[in-house]
Amino acid sequence: MSFDSEWSQLKADAAGQQSAQTRLNQLAATGGGGGGKDGGKASDLIVHQDDLGAVGHEAFVLHGELQKTADIAGAGADKDGVGSSMQAAKSMSDHNFTMGDELSTTVSVWTSQVNTMLQMCAHISNHLDYSKKSHAKDDELIAASLRHRDGSAVSVSEISKIVK
Repeated sequence: MSFDSEWSQLKADAAGQQSAQTRLNQLAATGGGGGGKDGGKASDLIVHQDDLGAVGHEAFVLHGELQKTADIAGAGADKDGVGSSMQAAKSMSDHNFTMGDELSTTVSVWTSQVNTMLQMCAHISNHLDYSKKSHAKDDELIAASLRHRDGSAVSVSEISKIVK
């Protein structure tokens, strides 16, 4: 096989792979996005209150662990509240080592990132706790409104007839 024909074959193979990749990135021809393996609709999404509570709890636990272990700015703090990393940075800077300023910058960036992560965990935990409580109230109201005059629950088949 000559170089030209081999090169042409390689280009054709690459073009075939690229078009297959492009097809994978397109939306389905019918309906919106979504779903599982059968191309389900957005209405197939089901979230149980226990799931919300579990995720919210894990975010709360992560927040607590991060708060205790990720604070390098305050670790080994002296009487003035300056952590050992910042003490080392100041000492190096005082002795004209450029590494001191770099260490100080690293601690500042790390602290900023940890604070952002703490805020995200707190937001997730608080939001999911709120959502869980809010949806529980909504469920109670809906259940109360879907009752017969005698107080018995409306069956799913009856609801399906009403919706159709």
